[in-house]
Amino acid sequence: MANEGKKFLDFYVSSPVCSPSRASLLTGCYPQRISFGTFDGLGVLFPGQGIGLNTEEDTIAKIVKKSGYSTKIIGKWHCGDQEEFLPTNHGFDSYFGIPYSNDMGIQKEIVDYYPENSTLAKVTEWDRPPLPLIRDKEVIQEQPDQRSIAERYTEDAVRFIRNNQDKPFFLYLAHMQVHLPLYAAEKFVNESKNGDYGACVASIDWSTQVIFDELKELGIDENTIVIFTSDNGSRLQNQGGSNGDLRGRKGQTWEGGQRVPCIIRWPGNVEAGSVCNEIATTMDFLPSITKLIGGELPVKKIDGIEMSDLFFSNEISSKRDIFFYYNEDNLEAIRYKNWKLHIKKEGNNVNELYDLEKDISESNNLFNENKNLVNQLLSYIDSFRKELGDKSLSIVGNEVRPPGRKKNPKPLTSFDDNHPYMYAEYDKGERG
Repeated sequence: MANEGKKFLDFYVSSPVCSPSRASLLTGCYPQRISFGTFDGLGVLFPGQGIGLNTEEDTIAKIVKKSGYSTKIIGKWHCGDQEEFLPTNHGFDSYFGIPYSNDMGIQKEIVDYYPENSTLAKVTEWDRPPLPLIRDKEVIQEQPDQRSIAERYTEDAVRFIRNNQDKPFFLYLAHMQVHLPLYAAEKFVNESKNGDYGACVASIDWSTQVIFDELKELGIDENTIVIFTSDNGSRLQNQGGSNGDLRGRKGQTWEGGQRVPCIIRWPGNVEAGSVCNEIATTMDFLPSITKLIGGELPVKKIDGIEMSDLFFSNEISSKRDIFFYYNEDNLEAIRYKNWKLHIKKEGNNVNELYDLEKDISESNNLFNENKNLVNQLLSYIDSFRKELGDKSLSIVGNEVRPPGRKKNPKPLTSFDDNHPYMYAEYDKGERG
């Protein structure tokens, strides 16, 4: 895909964990603007919580649907599992997938690698309900065989593309892999040189190849933009993944937690094998896609910047020169052009400044040599705190919108001793 499209090497998600990151991609907003930084004290949404993406928020799906596109999401949603929060109430015509993380079903044992002071560590002893597989709003299977999920998702994607080949369509395919626990088809496990992690990566490679092949077979390859990215960096522990030279991991605001791969492919329009070193984020997809289809931008304020020129030209500079790094609702760092200033990590104040153009691994602290620059960046942070808040300083933002809430929420499933589950208990205990 990279050989046929453009790689974005300075590309970010707005959160180092999944629920905030995914809502941000959909809405073009920092998670904190839409009250998706934390969820009643938890870092991500859990089964049966009465919180979700507010239906009054505009999403990419709503915008393209208004422009005549058929819309579908396949895979992980993780923006609320109550009926009013599901994708079909956020602009998607249909949905097929697991509504949250694949480690949130029943498992044989619990192995959690989060630090003891993490909010997520508090829920590791929950008696979690069976993992649901959903078609639109209906649970069609409980505890599905995760080894076959990539194939089932891909089959559904191909069916959707075939059914909409003669009209505009928008497909959001959010694979289960490579989230823990790592399950893949036997073929990929047997061929992998990097254990189950490698097998899961191979599953995504296979799925992507199938979709490209289908686009070519239908003769619509050159009319279809395909974007590939992630929701956060690798978590590294007990997994087999890598963040390369980037410092840190999932759940952290070092580059390894939020700087992720992004490839954009559009044969005949995006230059094959090209590279973009300009700053861009998943928040920028909404305004960029809206411009490309001639749609209408949301009335409510968003944080995304229209970047479609970067897709097509290697001579255009990014319109984004500043980016804020939140961990949950705590503002921990800022990037301004090539500079990144860290002010807080894991609840502790820090003074660290890095030149990312020369030091992508954040290893050479230049804080003491650049006091004027530090003061300038601190002023940007103070201004932004007023807008979106900073829980570590008890600052409530004045431009924060509420999440969706439901009274008396219920999980989508409940365990039944007499139900013929495919797996009553999954045989791996990894989570995260």
